Amino acid sequence: MDTIKLLCYTFFFLAIMSEYMDIEIQLATEKQKKQKPADSELVFGKIFTDHMFEVEYENENWGTPKIVPYHPFTLDPATTVFHYAQEIFEGMKAFRHPDGSVHLFRPYKNAERFNRSAERMSMPIINKDLFVKAITELVRLENEWVPSSPGMTLYVRPTMIATEVALGVHPSDKYLFYVILSPVGPYFKTGFKPTKVYVASTHIRAAPGGTGEAKTGGNYSPTLWSQQKAKSRGYPQVLWLDAIERKYIEEAGAMNIMFVIDGEIYTPPLDGTILRGITRASVLELAKDLGYVAHEKPITITDLINKIEDGSCN
Repeated sequence: MDTIKLLCYTFFFLAIMSEYMDIEIQLATEKQKKQKPADSELVFGKIFTDHMFEVEYENENWGTPKIVPYHPFTLDPATTVFHYAQEIFEGMKAFRHPDGSVHLFRPYKNAERFNRSAERMSMPIINKDLFVKAITELVRLENEWVPSSPGMTLYVRPTMIATEVALGVHPSDKYLFYVILSPVGPYFKTGFKPTKVYVASTHIRAAPGGTGEAKTGGNYSPTLWSQQKAKSRGYPQVLWLDAIERKYIEEAGAMNIMFVIDGEIYTPPLDGTILRGITRASVLELAKDLGYVAHEKPITITDLINKIEDGSCN
């Protein structure tokens, strides 16, 4: 397996995608443009670039895809996303390489996961080529916003929301798909140092048959209580257990999780309650390619603690 070809899609490759998906581009005026911050000033998710991508869905068809100046939305108070939480999103990054080029990490995998989330939430799927081309063209236009310092990246947030104006529990008949960009530093305030986790024993993130595998906002708001509790005790992140027996490790609040036990890799299996992480899949693929033994199997919190204490998990 050619690891570089598997993991990185360069702009040159993406530029040759089909031309039927022309994207209209409206450039921001000088007055609309923002001052770019120094890399040293970057935090996570507070600063946004000059442009965004958007396309509307109505009458069972997607409209004209556009890149436009970054702007707020005007939505009716009865817009369905506010009342019934029909919303999905993705999270990915554009990386500046030492030679100045900018790369995306397996964007088609994000497109596939986005569409799985859409299907679970009764929302329309979006053409995967359009998904990737929208991001590629937007990042290309905002190339100067991609940080150059180590550990700094341009965060990409594709999102879809239900925009029908109506009350009543039913799938919306109108949607907006959009993409915004944010130059960011490390997600955690501690940077790239080891992160302490708080094990949630009384609350759960997701239950079998629910929406745990979908990347939807409704999975995150119920976790905020435990997240705040963890932070008040000095833990930046929560480690979630299963909903039935409250003993099997599932994932952390912002990431899938893996352990090295006796020199082998262990990670919880995908059973519908865990987000299908692209990094998770990539690590497992690379581990196999490099000759490591990797297991996707249930792990109890008790077993993990015992392994840590006897030194077999490090």
